[in-house]
Amino acid sequence: MSGPVAFYAPLKPPDHTVPSGDRRMARALIEALRLAGIPVEVASRLRSYDRTGDPVRQRHIRGLGYRVAAQLLQRYRRTPAARRPRAWLTYHAYHKSPDWLGPTITAALGLPYLLAEASFAPKQREGAWADGHAATEQAIRAADMVLALTEVDAECLAPLVVAPAELRRLQPFLDPAPYRAARAERQHHRAALAQRFGLDAQQPWLLAVAMMRDDAKRESYGLLADALGQLGAPPWQLLVVGDGPARPAVEAMLHALGENRVRFAGLLPEDGLPPLYAAADLYVWPAVREAYGIALLEAQAAGLPVVAGREGGVAEVVADGQSAVLTPPRDPSAFASAVAALLVDAQRRRTMAEAAARFVRDKRGITQAAAELAAALVAAETIRAMRG
Repeated sequence: MSGPVAFYAPLKPPDHTVPSGDRRMARALIEALRLAGIPVEVASRLRSYDRTGDPVRQRHIRGLGYRVAAQLLQRYRRTPAARRPRAWLTYHAYHKSPDWLGPTITAALGLPYLLAEASFAPKQREGAWADGHAATEQAIRAADMVLALTEVDAECLAPLVVAPAELRRLQPFLDPAPYRAARAERQHHRAALAQRFGLDAQQPWLLAVAMMRDDAKRESYGLLADALGQLGAPPWQLLVVGDGPARPAVEAMLHALGENRVRFAGLLPEDGLPPLYAAADLYVWPAVREAYGIALLEAQAAGLPVVAGREGGVAEVVADGQSAVLTPPRDPSAFASAVAALLVDAQRRRTMAEAAARFVRDKRGITQAAAELAAALVAAETIRAMRG
């Protein structure tokens, strides 16, 4: 079939106004498919996300999902066969943002159904998101191809994916080109940022890029403040990029490090980030409950070494000991020691910078991902044909 892949992200559509790693990965998947010569259309912008476990809200979203699915089925059936979706790809379905559309539509139309970064947590079987958990289990079992972005997810998904369906690994990825271009202009960007934010270009710059939500993000900022507060004499300054409801609390924690130590850039567009990564000297993020951290890939793509906490899938998006130093989870003293060692060793930072850019280019680039997605799509079409 020559039609497009219908793309759906129930947690956050790719054109959502609030930036996040989730939005970035959704966009990267669309980019990769198009790079492979596969047209993509965003099938729906319906958000099924329920943060608080509100059963009334969840019932409302489920009903809305069924109505949207019925409307899409009507539209697809009226569309000439050559322009109907070739397949359906749902990105990041889990108990808080289940896919109420994909299973219904693909079953009705006989389309291949692919899931990328689905998460399944058996402990959620009972409780506030039980319906979303059950819907996610049903979706995983219905899928022809399940693409796991981390080994942690793969282990939980494996029991639900039964032949002829396939479970494959797809490493988190990005297009390194804009970061490579920014790295080539590092000194220019460093001079501009020094003037813009009042940074001292003679001191090492630490960088953190993350939203300021009242959840694991705030915990990470708290651990970062604790760790940096333990640093000794070496000079440094921290530039923080991000915004959100927890910003007053985050600013209070980090301002305690000293007014001349920290600068806040606020919320920046995605295309404004590569110059910051390229100009900084060290990316620092404790990564509390981080799925993997797309910002860690972005930093390395621009040749920025990383110090991060070893949580979730973080170890899969860095080359530990080469482009990054991973510290024990939620250990501010170990984190501080790792940062301190790199602050006084410019040569090691330069060596890690080269390794970081090379790692993303060779192991986590969009070209490799495009080929893997194209192969997964063809395999999913074969599996769907086998299932009849």
